[in-house]
Amino acid sequence: DLGRLRDGLSSLPGLKSLVAMLQVAAMQKTVECLPDATNWQTRLANTLIEAPPATIREGGFIARGFDEYLDQLRDISENATGYLEELETRERNRTGINTLKVGYNRVHGYYIETSRSVTGDLPAEYVRRQTLKNAERYITPELKTFEDEVLTSRARALQHEKRLYQELIEYLQNDVVGLRLIAETIARIDVLQALADAALVFGLTRPQFTDLPCIEIQDGRHPVLSTSTTDAFVPNSIELNESRHMLVITGPNMGGKSTYMRQTALITLMAYSGSFVPSTFTRLGPIDRIFTRIGAFDDLAGGRSTFMVEMTEAANILHNATNRSLVLLDEIGRGTSTFDGLALAWAIAVEIGSRIRSFVLFATHYFELTALPDELPGIANVHLDAVEHGGDVVFLHAVREGPASQSYGLQVAKLAGIPESVLADARQRLHSLETTAATSADEQGDLFGRSSTAPRAVDPIVERIQSIDADSFSPLAALELLYELVRDANSTKD
Repeated sequence: DLGRLRDGLSSLPGLKSLVAMLQVAAMQKTVECLPDATNWQTRLANTLIEAPPATIREGGFIARGFDEYLDQLRDISENATGYLEELETRERNRTGINTLKVGYNRVHGYYIETSRSVTGDLPAEYVRRQTLKNAERYITPELKTFEDEVLTSRARALQHEKRLYQELIEYLQNDVVGLRLIAETIARIDVLQALADAALVFGLTRPQFTDLPCIEIQDGRHPVLSTSTTDAFVPNSIELNESRHMLVITGPNMGGKSTYMRQTALITLMAYSGSFVPSTFTRLGPIDRIFTRIGAFDDLAGGRSTFMVEMTEAANILHNATNRSLVLLDEIGRGTSTFDGLALAWAIAVEIGSRIRSFVLFATHYFELTALPDELPGIANVHLDAVEHGGDVVFLHAVREGPASQSYGLQVAKLAGIPESVLADARQRLHSLETTAATSADEQGDLFGRSSTAPRAVDPIVERIQSIDADSFSPLAALELLYELVRDANSTKD
């Protein structure tokens, strides 16, 4: 950390010169008022080695030449090899034993080793330290003195280094206010530089701000997906104001509802952070907070189910959102029974959209909620466009006015790899449910009325058609099947 502080302070003069070239008065004044960092940088440069270690545990981080006593202690340890070589040569000449050698191990320290066959020719000051199978090891008063100096010098050097480190810390702490001011200023410049670079690279535009309540975004893009996807990203616009402050968003799964909602929140957040934004034009009024209820997850450790987590987040929004908040609600009410969830989603939408009057993006598969604009002012329907082709769904990812015509759930399931036999059963069940629902609606005319328990009979020919996998037929087989269906239909009519 101190090494990075040293390097950062050394770049401060160059940074000041670059800021002066920008001709931005506020930033120039801030940089000019920074304290002189020359003394701090010089002290750090003189004290630390060029690449100091991460910790002080092993020492070796104080630069040579900074402290004379530390250099002396290091010399004793670092010159040990040269001294031992000199001692070995001297002892060989003195004793005439060419195989004599001086060594060291962590258990017994330094020693003079000879073979066991020459033990009688050794000087009297040789004191036996260790006996091996074919050798004897000795210590002399001179070698013992050197050993004490070397071993204690390492410990003393480490202790002295830590003392010098503490002195450096205390020196810097005396001026910590000035250092913090420099750090905060450089951090601010760093963030602004990063935002400016992103604006240039990704073609971002400068947002506008107004005192009027509004969120206006033309050709908005998701700041991450639009730059990372290999497919062409489809930009979309949004307009929210006092007379149109809530959008009920419908459309198929994978159609882009969540992307549309999140890019709106991210553009708003980026703009209020001081960044340019991914759109051709953005104008924002006062936004105090951004609330989200997105995704499905549980909290098993806390004893909360997926639906409980969903309702807890919804409750937080209802208690804390204001008419200047941006609220994102994605598929609320899906964690319980259909009627319970629909009733909750309807009531929450009415509360936020009518009474709190936040700016709301409300994505849902409850098509009953598309009736909200007919009952409450300030609410509008939009949908993500998609078309069906050859039994498959093609997502256009474009936002259009009005509610979606269908959810394309079975088509998306087919894309996911659900077996055709399962899909055929699902189509039959869907037809039965839709028929039952239509009958119930005709009889009761109530949005939340009880459905009839007796499903209507399905025509056998219709049932057969629904189970057909058209892609599996050859042209000739398809023609034969068509004749069979026509013949069966005629026979049934007769």
